[in-house]
Amino acid sequence: MKLLVSPINVEEAKTCKSGGADIIDVKNPKEGSLGANFPWMIRDVKNVAGIVPLSATIGDFNYKPGTASLAALGAAVAGADYIKVGLFDIQTREQALDMLTNIVRSVKEYDKNKKVVASGYSDYKRINSISPFELPSIGEKAGVDVVMMDTGIKDGRSTFEFLTEEELKDFVSSSRDHGLQAALAGTIKFEDIPALKRISPDIIGVRGCVCGGDRNSSIRKDLVEKLRALINRK
Repeated sequence: MKLLVSPINVEEAKTCKSGGADIIDVKNPKEGSLGANFPWMIRDVKNVAGIVPLSATIGDFNYKPGTASLAALGAAVAGADYIKVGLFDIQTREQALDMLTNIVRSVKEYDKNKKVVASGYSDYKRINSISPFELPSIGEKAGVDVVMMDTGIKDGRSTFEFLTEEELKDFVSSSRDHGLQAALAGTIKFEDIPALKRISPDIIGVRGCVCGGDRNSSIRKDLVEKLRALINRK
């Protein structure tokens, strides 16, 4: 499993890199679960990340394919290797497919090597969004590279509180059946690592647990290293 860690500024990005993160993910928690940060922050973090791949979120979106496509292109131009969109206020397959198809076109026409990440939400029922279990088939048709599951509301409740281990295994399996990578996030804790190893996603995304449990605090190098060691342990 690759470890994706989400800093909010350059100093935190340096901490993520030195702690052993595989992917550095630029976001802005003030604007939501997958809140977008500024283009200059993406550029600055890219300079710090060096050869470590950079991910950038473009927001928790409602049905605005044009706006989302422009935002995705902006993140790609600013230097993101992975461009991640949250389908927060999307209720139908048709809306999701239209959004993702246009985002993929926007990014891939700029640079075919950039990767598009489509994120659904494990708490989809309480935020009234499309089921994340529909994303693998939609994502394959749209041409995305990764499908992800996160929590839409950051109130301390974990993805594991909304979905069972078997359901998460099914999500990962379905993603691979459709030729996509699978990523899991959503208030992941250190004690979730054994279950995550059984589920075996390609990527796990964290912030709060490497901030000492409070995602509004700063990322700590020792906690990134601890998480990296737990993932690596046989």
